[in-house]
Amino acid sequence: MNRPMVLYLTGRIIRVEAALLLLPALVGLYYHEKIWLYFLLAAAVAALCGGLLSHRKPEDTVIFAKEGFATVALAWIGLSAIGALPFWVSGYVPNYIDALFEVVSGFTTTGASILPGVEHLPRALLFWRSFTHWVGGMGVLVFALAVIPMSDRRSMHIMRAEVPGPTVGKLAPKLRDTAKILYGLYILLSLAMFVLLLLGGMSPFDSAIHTFGTAGTGGFSCRNSSIAYYNSAYIDWVVTIFMALFGINFNLYYFLMIRNFKAAFRNEELWWYVGIMVCASLAIAVNIMPLKGTFLNALRFSAFQVSTVMTTTGYATADFNLWPAFSKNLLVLLMFVGASAGSTGGGLKVSRLLIMAKAAKREIQRLLHPRMVTSVSMDDKPLNEATITGAYMYLVIYVFIAAASVLLLSLDGFDFETTFTAMAACFNNIGPGLGAVGPIGNYSAFSGFSKLILILDMLLGRLEIFPLLFGFAFPFWHSRKKPDGSKKA
Repeated sequence: MNRPMVLYLTGRIIRVEAALLLLPALVGLYYHEKIWLYFLLAAAVAALCGGLLSHRKPEDTVIFAKEGFATVALAWIGLSAIGALPFWVSGYVPNYIDALFEVVSGFTTTGASILPGVEHLPRALLFWRSFTHWVGGMGVLVFALAVIPMSDRRSMHIMRAEVPGPTVGKLAPKLRDTAKILYGLYILLSLAMFVLLLLGGMSPFDSAIHTFGTAGTGGFSCRNSSIAYYNSAYIDWVVTIFMALFGINFNLYYFLMIRNFKAAFRNEELWWYVGIMVCASLAIAVNIMPLKGTFLNALRFSAFQVSTVMTTTGYATADFNLWPAFSKNLLVLLMFVGASAGSTGGGLKVSRLLIMAKAAKREIQRLLHPRMVTSVSMDDKPLNEATITGAYMYLVIYVFIAAASVLLLSLDGFDFETTFTAMAACFNNIGPGLGAVGPIGNYSAFSGFSKLILILDMLLGRLEIFPLLFGFAFPFWHSRKKPDGSKKA
C-alpha cells in the first residue's frame, strides 16, 4: 500500500470541500444569517486538514486498485466528518453523531433524516444539506477528478472505486475529460429542471433545493411535507420525470449528444429499467385507485412514488404507509432493485440483477444440456466470467451485511417493519422506509449505536461495499516491497 500517496490524494480532495463550503457561507451572507461564520470555520478546517495531508507530493506516485479503494474510503469519511461541523457547531443539531448522520445521508444521497422538521433551519444550512446531494450524486471524487489535474492511471483506479455499477469506462481518451463530460451533462439536466420548477411557481431557492435533491437522487427538501407541500400535479410530474431521468446511465446521454442513437437505444438495462418502472406504476395505480378517486390521479401518485423509490431519491407526495399491502410490498421490492449503473441512483442496480438473471438462466440450460456451449451477454456483447462472478460476490456480501445490520438494529426494540425497512432505506440510499421511518417519520428515535450502523450502511451502499470494505482491510495497508526486497512506506 502506497500510504503517503493515499493521504496526499485524500488531502487534495478535502481541499475541494473547503471551496464547496464557501457556497453556503455566501447564501448565509445573502440572507443575513450568522451561520455563515460556521461555514467559514468548517472551510478553514477542511483547508487546514487538506493542506497538512497534501502539502508535499510523495516521491512514489504510483497507485493501484487498493490505493484507489483506500483513497475513496478515507475521502468520503473525511468529507463527511468535516461537512457535519456546521450542523453541530451552530447548535441546530447538538449531537455530533446526529450531525454526521445528516451529512452522510446528504453526501450518499440517501435522504434519511434525524430532523423532525426543517422549516426552522437557516437557509444556508438547508442549502448545504441539499447541495451535498448534488455533489455526492455524480460522485464527490468524480467532481474532484474534473477540477484536479491527475494522471489517467490514478484517475481510473479512483473512478472505478466510486462510480456505481458493475463496470466503468471512458467516454473520452482522457479520464479527466470523461469526468468533465459527465458533470457537463449533469449540470445541463439540473438547469433544465431548475427552470421547469420556476415555471411551476416554485421560488428560486426552493427550486434550487429540489433540483439538488432530484439530480443527486437524494430527497432532502426545505419543506416538512416534502413535495406534497406544493400540492401541484405539474410539479409532481416534473419531479417524477427528472428522478427517472437521473436514474439512467449518464453514458447514454453522451451517446445521444453525439447522435450515436444505436448505442443508446440498444442498451438492455435502459429498457428493463423503464419497463419495471412503468409496470410497477400501473400496478400500484390500479391498487390505490379506490383511495385516489380516478385512475389518472392514482397514476400521478403511484408514478411519483415508484420513481422516487426505484431511483432511491426519497421524496414524498403521500404517506404510502397508508396504502394497501400490495403497493407497500412492491415499493419495498423496488428499494432493492435500484436505478441504472452509472447513474446517480442507488440500490443493487438493474444491470447487476440482469446479469445475475442471465447467468442463472445459463446454469439452468447447462443442467438440462450439459454439452451446450453458452455465454452471458449484455447489449449483444459477451460478458467475461469476472464480471459475472463479481455480481454474485456483491450479492452475497450485500445479503450478509443486510442481515447483520437488521440484527444489530433490532437491539433498539423497534418492530420488524421499521427495523428492516430502515436498513433497506439506508443501505440502498433511499431515505424513508415504513413504520416509524416512513415518509412522515424520521430516524431520531434510534440509538447512537444504531445511527452509526446506519451511517456505515449508507456509505457501504453508496460506495457499493468494496471500497469501504477493502479500503480498510488490514492486509491492504501493508507496505509495498521494492525490487530488492526492502519495504516502501
